[in-house]
Amino acid sequence: MEARLFLAACIMYTFTLSTRWLQKKNKLTLPSVFNKWHAIFLFLILTCALYVFLFVMNGGTGDPYPVKKFLLGEIVVLGISAYGFFSAKKADKEKQEKIIKSDLDWSNTVYFAGFVASIVMFFFIQAFKIPSASMRYTLVEGDHLFVNKAVYGFRVPFTNIRFGQFKDIQRGDIIIFEFPAKDRTQVNCGDQSQYGRDFVKRVIGLPGETVEVKNGRPWVNGKELPAQDYEVYENLPRVSDDGNDDPELYQEIWQEHLLDNYLGIELRDKFGPVVVPENTYFVMGDNRDNSCDSRFWGPVPRENIKGKAWFIYWPLQKISLIK
Repeated sequence: MEARLFLAACIMYTFTLSTRWLQKKNKLTLPSVFNKWHAIFLFLILTCALYVFLFVMNGGTGDPYPVKKFLLGEIVVLGISAYGFFSAKKADKEKQEKIIKSDLDWSNTVYFAGFVASIVMFFFIQAFKIPSASMRYTLVEGDHLFVNKAVYGFRVPFTNIRFGQFKDIQRGDIIIFEFPAKDRTQVNCGDQSQYGRDFVKRVIGLPGETVEVKNGRPWVNGKELPAQDYEVYENLPRVSDDGNDDPELYQEIWQEHLLDNYLGIELRDKFGPVVVPENTYFVMGDNRDNSCDSRFWGPVPRENIKGKAWFIYWPLQKISLIK
């Protein structure tokens, strides 16, 4: 989301600079240039607004972008731009000056707000919408929350460089991360690619720890983790634990994010043991029997982690800090 806001701000800033250059060269006084310029402005600002709006309404979680809705919106945008073209064509000099001033005011507002918002979202806070039931009942579908992106260190945009870390990632933290897919062809937990989507899960295993699941319950370094109030299990028959015939191959396939392609749903009840690789984490959903998580698609690299779930801001009756 922050990258899209930054791109929209750059587009509008470029437009503003171009407009000022045209004014300086007295190019906008020509009716044949002015009406085209005004139509381009309307097209750019409305297209940027439409793109960001649809992304936010789509949940902002990396789901496939609603292309059909965008194209329908672009038809409306083109109509408004055409209207602006013909109305500007009839404008006298005084009217032209008012239109230029109004357009520049809008452009300045958009690029300034876009730069500020993208900086805040790059370094400090990101909005996130819960897309599935995997974290019930800590977080349910439709909950809107803020993600603290600074707590694990500020990330330099478009790189994996971090600085100023306030705390380490700990067991029990609820984190938001980009799904660890190597490419769009990787498929897990069904027949759809999760490439590029943002996920939310709870940290269970830390780098270097040995993790396994027995009868649906997580074990770390040979000890069962204490039961927690937030865990949800269903009354289901469990797959018995008969061990691994080839631990090294099991570990390798798991790290390649392909284990569920071989073992499928039985990973819900019996998994591992595996060693969590350096700079990666093992995560699970609180709704343990209905969560597509590290049991199925492997470890989460540190560079994929965007931040810690911090604060529910919608719906109003659920406003609270997240634990």
